[in-house]
Amino acid sequence: MLGLEYFSFKALWSPWLLFIALAALIGYYYLIGPWREKHYPMEKRPGFWQQVMAVSGLFVLYMAQGGPMNLLGHMMFSFHMANMSLSYLIAPPLIIMGIPAYAWRAAFQARFWKRLSPVMNPIFSLVCFNVLFSFYHIPNIHDYVMTRYWVHEAYYFALLVAAMIMWWQITCPVPEWNRLNGLRKMAYVFASGVLLTPACALIIFADEPLYSVYNDPNVWAQAMSYCVSGNTADLLAKFEGPMFFNLFVALEDQQLGGILMKLVQEIMYGCILVFIFRQWYNQENAENDHDLRNVDPV
Repeated sequence: MLGLEYFSFKALWSPWLLFIALAALIGYYYLIGPWREKHYPMEKRPGFWQQVMAVSGLFVLYMAQGGPMNLLGHMMFSFHMANMSLSYLIAPPLIIMGIPAYAWRAAFQARFWKRLSPVMNPIFSLVCFNVLFSFYHIPNIHDYVMTRYWVHEAYYFALLVAAMIMWWQITCPVPEWNRLNGLRKMAYVFASGVLLTPACALIIFADEPLYSVYNDPNVWAQAMSYCVSGNTADLLAKFEGPMFFNLFVALEDQQLGGILMKLVQEIMYGCILVFIFRQWYNQENAENDHDLRNVDPV
């Protein structure tokens, strides 16, 4: 299906990333099990749904960056944008909320981290992620990054870190580290959606294919050389470029990718807004109940 049968297990599943994902999963259950019992015996084990969020976040991130979807993202722009959505809009908040507060406190209790506190400024984190994302989708920049392995790896890692920091402002599980109240978090989500819109609009409303990786066989073969072993000339001789795998013409695939990114963003941000509002509402009610209980009777 979609031509995946032509590729090896190594190309489809990226064994070294699979190993890292499994190691992270084992580490997570050690963290909430034996490590918690030894160092934080008074802390409760994360509930079922919190564990589901952590495991789902790791799974989604691996599938987008190391599973078959990663390979498809080098052949179809729509899959590329699906991977971006999974990696930077869905996986980060799931991982952040899936890890318990005591683990975050333990991880960042060293004084060294205080030197990096300016990076955690909400305005900086908001602008940083959206600028990195939008800059990456400038056609010449995108093709440059996609055809240079170490630049690609470094840029994707920077995007992931920026996405984690941005989502931290919204989904921070450590109460005393929250910098934004409920209303400001909702404004933050809205602002992020606005900042991401120009990049999606550029892709959706372009009247011609923008990215050589998906319409120039030679550029595509260079990008694919980082996913599969062997001579790139063999790829061209066998498949004649990404058009062999694409279900749509290049422009339609590009427009679908932009629409998909914007749609996932709107759905994810909508869900987060509901989550923030419920948290805010419950907190306000709890504070009001506390105030009423402490009012002196007349």
